[in-house]
Amino acid sequence: MGEPPVVPPELLRQLRAIDRDSARLDSIPTKNTAAGRSNSAACDSNRPDEAWLLLRASGLLRCGIPASFGGVEVSQPGMLAGYLDLARADLTTTFVLTQRNAACQRLAASPNERLRQRLLPRLAQDELFATVGISHLTTSRQHLGAPAVTALPCEGGFVLEGEIPWVTGGARADLLITGGTLPGGEQLLAAIETGRPGVEVAPAVELLALSGSSTGPVHLNRVRVVQEDLVHEPTFQVLKQGANLTAGSLSTSALAIGHALGALEDLAEESTSRPELAEFAGALQSEADDLRGELLAAAQPEGCSGPGNVNERLRIRANSLVLRATQVLLAATKGAGFVASHRAGRLAREALFFLVWSCPQPVVSANLRELTWPGHG
Repeated sequence: MGEPPVVPPELLRQLRAIDRDSARLDSIPTKNTAAGRSNSAACDSNRPDEAWLLLRASGLLRCGIPASFGGVEVSQPGMLAGYLDLARADLTTTFVLTQRNAACQRLAASPNERLRQRLLPRLAQDELFATVGISHLTTSRQHLGAPAVTALPCEGGFVLEGEIPWVTGGARADLLITGGTLPGGEQLLAAIETGRPGVEVAPAVELLALSGSSTGPVHLNRVRVVQEDLVHEPTFQVLKQGANLTAGSLSTSALAIGHALGALEDLAEESTSRPELAEFAGALQSEADDLRGELLAAAQPEGCSGPGNVNERLRIRANSLVLRATQVLLAATKGAGFVASHRAGRLAREALFFLVWSCPQPVVSANLRELTWPGHG
């Protein structure tokens, strides 16, 4: 991902080969694998995770971490261009990477210098695997009224109590960036070691797709955090605090567009022997290329100063594209694509993820309108 934002072609080839291996379970980094220790008992298998080791060897795990902590500073367009390419090759691995990078970016933007000094150098060296559990502060379970995780003041800090509904790679994570809501409505962010008393990582949920991301809930049972753990002090809408985080929501759109581009590669290959598919492949490819360009333009400093709903509009269109591209591929592959082990069927299942991942209500409503009244917006 660096400047210019280029993911090594050999890495993409290797990731694509791993992704196309229908026999593999999509996997994520095993806790402590990077430090050379033995695999966790919760691991899907006893072999090392190929994809994550490839990312580490390529140096991509340093991207987005400030150079002063051993990282490589990358612009928002550069990071998004990397996600586009990676999602095109292997969506599960790229999804896990975004959650790890989100944790790094939250720490990098933290005003807690001691916390940054303690954790960022180790993250840059991949000595720790970090992830985030923050959806409950914005979209997940917001309809329930009561906070999913409460934060009650105590002497010297806070006590966190509740369930974080969605954490990717919790069983393998060393560090979790999460938050809780105070009685007055303020929210805090904290960095919590997964081995801390009161942290209970539940078994991963079997998902319709991307189960290899090992995503599931984490329970916090009176987990105490002190001042030194705070990524951000209590404030209203804590996730909107910090520099260089406003374009973060574009990452989801980048993965959707990248996944669509991967499906369109397969469709183009299919159309070489079936010319009747060329018009469909060409139209979708043109749409995907245009949307990719608009996404990268929106991440530019001048793009970020545009209309406030530009990110939502891009996400709505990215969701529509990825669903249509993968389903066109499925239809093109006919009955063979409906076999459970076929790549076309898997890509279509994975595309459904974008209907539920980090979807603010305007995006959900737009998706529902398109599905209910096609062609009427």
